Amino acid sequence: MSVPVLHALRCMGFAEPPRIAGACGAPEAEVESQLIDLAVAGLVTRTPGGFGGWGLTGAGKREDARRVHAEVEAAGARAALTAGYQRFLVLNPELLDLCSAWHLRPGAAGDAGYDARVIGRFADLDRRAAAVCRDLSAALPRFATYRVRLGDALARAQGGEVEHLTDSMTSYHSVWFQWHEDLLCTLGIPR
Repeated sequence: MSVPVLHALRCMGFAEPPRIAGACGAPEAEVESQLIDLAVAGLVTRTPGGFGGWGLTGAGKREDARRVHAEVEAAGARAALTAGYQRFLVLNPELLDLCSAWHLRPGAAGDAGYDARVIGRFADLDRRAAAVCRDLSAALPRFATYRVRLGDALARAQGGEVEHLTDSMTSYHSVWFQWHEDLLCTLGIPR
């Protein structure tokens, strides 16, 4: 059974295989196969419907916590992860302010100058977040997927697909939220 698929679901909540595959950096067919194995083991379940998807069971949450704790201990990474989390916390209020600035932008279609300034501020934040992600990835390589996903969301927004800042399931804000959730889960910090 795959730790990345189980843990991705822990950080994402309910999700379908394409989003899980994107979060894990794995082929969708492999993720689907692993989801079936995890379901047989009673660790995940599939909820049908528009707001459904794959999600963890109570046993899945406990198993993920056990596996993540073992991963951190085996890597001897707790101190590095804690330091990285402290640096993340410095950036987090800025990200929240940027998301608010984006949602409150003037005009229904937005003001091109205002939009460019906010996107520029996202790019500045992203440069600083990249250093935090690099250090976290050195401690636990699975954190590298956040750098790729954040960079992709920002590049798409810069290219005109502005929903990738805050308004899609693959937006900068959504990926950031999952990164934050991952740090909390990995360090055993309750939300």
